[in-house]
Amino acid sequence: MTEFTLMAPCHFGLEAVLRREIQDLGYEITEVENGRVMFCGGPDAVCRANMFLRTTERVMIKVGDFHADTFEELFQGTKAIPWEEYLPKDAKCWVKKASCINSKLHAPSSIQSMMKKAIATRWSEKLGLSSMPETGEEYPLRVFLNRDRVTVGLDTSGDSLHKRGYRLLQGAAPITETLAAALILLTPWHPDRILVDPFCGSGTFPIEAAMIAAGIAPGMNREFLAEKWTNLIPRNLWYDAADEAQSMVRENVDVDIQGYDIDGEIVQAARANAGRAGVEKLIHFQQRPVANLSHPKKYGFIITNPPYGERMEDRKNLPVLYRTLGERFRALDSWSMFVITSYEDAERWIGRKADKNRKIYNGMMKTYFYQFMGPKPPRRKREDRA
Repeated sequence: MTEFTLMAPCHFGLEAVLRREIQDLGYEITEVENGRVMFCGGPDAVCRANMFLRTTERVMIKVGDFHADTFEELFQGTKAIPWEEYLPKDAKCWVKKASCINSKLHAPSSIQSMMKKAIATRWSEKLGLSSMPETGEEYPLRVFLNRDRVTVGLDTSGDSLHKRGYRLLQGAAPITETLAAALILLTPWHPDRILVDPFCGSGTFPIEAAMIAAGIAPGMNREFLAEKWTNLIPRNLWYDAADEAQSMVRENVDVDIQGYDIDGEIVQAARANAGRAGVEKLIHFQQRPVANLSHPKKYGFIITNPPYGERMEDRKNLPVLYRTLGERFRALDSWSMFVITSYEDAERWIGRKADKNRKIYNGMMKTYFYQFMGPKPPRRKREDRA
């Protein structure tokens, strides 16, 4: 079976979470970089990674890696890639995105044009074609230049993997599904513990937690571009991945997951999103301000993405909002709280220094993941666990 080097990008600061996910699928990690994890696997790994990885944005087949600080070197390096091993004769192939960091070549449009020319030249020399027909399936490329090192990836996912297919409606400042899942997996939350998001917006944290609890693979309700690449990936492998995903769903899972928001319309949207994700019965959504946050049980979790004050006129309200969140957290017995925000005075107004603070880039925005740890629950007696 063909062995690929696969590349999976993620949010900066969350590489360890993605690495653990890949290892749990049974694949060998070959390299970890800022915002990207590489691993080995055959065609089945392409299918399973797209289906099961919760924290990556896409899965790419690495097809080339070379040095280039001139356009001539870029041309020759691209031309040297054995494209005929990856693409059928009628493939529609182009550089969809070029990212450049600390490299002499830094104009994405020029990089895209030069690489397209190089691929067409190899097509002419190897296949005797005067031009690429481009009447077949799409094979988009993503290219990364870092310190004049060019890495070329064939994008197997198509639409970003954060698009699970359930979030048609969202609030003003949504958190992506992949980031929400990564942050949940970064905490010690387990499905037998309570989880509350008092600023749930479109419901992403509660929905991702419910999907984790129910064993619902993030790719179950969507398609992937490489499903059409029968020259590289046999169709039956996609069916196998889908069957595996279906077999892992836990139908009768018992969880206590709640989402609150002060906006009644966005709460309705969250319910609709949960319905599309197949977890509407696992989450209790309610219109409720953070000032009314309470719960009678112990050892629960708050995992939330409160307002940042993106607009200047909203920032004046943040001290009261974060102070209220801190007061309600302290009123909860033995709970833990995890907050992602770009608001740098969050700890001050919450009224407690976080036990851990991780810097995470949400797109181009620098955010902080504040972790306020509560006590661990007592270990259950053996007869309680039976």
